[in-house]
Parts: sequence; structure tokens; C-alpha cells
Amino acid sequence: MSGGLFITLEGGEGAGKTTIANEVIKKLQTLGIETLYTREPGGIKIAEKIREVILDRDHTEMDGRTEALLYAAARRQHLVEKVKPAMDEGRVVLCDRFVDSSIVYQGYARGIGMDEVREINQFAIEGFMPDLTIFFDIKPELGLARIAANKSREVNRLDLEGLAFHESVYEGYKIQAVHHPNRIVTVDATQSIEELSETICSLILAKLKK
Repeated sequence: MSGGLFITLEGGEGAGKTTIANEVIKKLQTLGIETLYTREPGGIKIAEKIREVILDRDHTEMDGRTEALLYAAARRQHLVEKVKPAMDEGRVVLCDRFVDSSIVYQGYARGIGMDEVREINQFAIEGFMPDLTIFFDIKPELGLARIAANKSREVNRLDLEGLAFHESVYEGYKIQAVHHPNRIVTVDATQSIEELSETICSLILAKLKK
């Protein structure tokens, strides 16, 4: 079975996307499905350098629109250099964050405007959207508690935001899920790793069959 699918994972801080993605990749590979896991911002050299600028804890003075533009720039390079070539090879690309993150974090939580940030990103992605987006639904306080308990996880600039900001992010994701029911599927991120990875594999396999 082969793909050429673009699957994105979305959710607030501490949702467990990376942990689950690693399990999903293992399961898909055992089925003979060619997969690629990547992340935003990052995944390639240029985008990783932009990531360093965005998430640097010393850059607390960064303007919200500057932040949005940097994310869009990293997204563009990542898309043309890594995502699209992998899809052209028939792979299933599993990406930790994509355009929904910008719409929610900068558009909604930063107050720039969801439509405004969507327009910024349309220039970057030229209408290219995921075949499936999986929203990891977890209350902000629980996600932040997970981060605090994970001593090996690097704390970045977004982690330092107050609870009110993360609650706005959560609200923003809920709005996106309602507005895009055909693309965004919500999963309970408080499930066990095995349960959640099985659920997501089933969603991806169903999309492949279509």
C-alpha cells in the first residue's frame, strides 16, 4: 500500500503529538507504507534556523505579525523542499503542525485575526492543504502539566505564555475544527499511547483506501 498523503497533527503545548507520531510511524512501516515524519517550524536547514529565532526564550519582544510572517516563511521552504518531494515519491507525510497552528496561535490567540493569518499563509502554501488534520484535544492545564513533568523537554518561548494564552489556543482549535469538519478530526489526547496511536493509524488507513 502506498500513499502520497499529507497528514498534519495539531494541538496545544504538551498534547503528545511527537510521542504518538513516533508510534504511528512504526505501525505504518510494519504495514509496508512508506512514511516520512517531519515538523514545523523546522524539518530542513533553513526552517530550523527560523525556528531558533521564533522559539528563542530571549525573543520575548517579538511582534505577533513578525512571528506570523516567520512561521509562513519557514512553512514555505519546508513545503517545497521536503513535503512535496516526499509526496511525489508516494509517501505518507506525517507533519507535526502546519497552517492551522498559525491561524490559531497568531490569528486567534495573538489577536491578529484568523482570516488575516490565513491570507498570509495562502501566499506561502499556494492553496496546498492537508488531506487530513488530526486535532489532539487536551485541556491546556493538563498539557502544561505534562510539559512541567517532562524534564527532558526543552522549554521554548511559547511554553512561557500564561494559561490565558493557551486557553485561547485551545478555543481557536475548537473553532477551526467546527469550520473544517471534512478535514479536521478531533481525537481525545488523554487516551493511552497505544489507544491513540491505533485510532490515528485507523484514520490514516481509511484515508489511504479512499
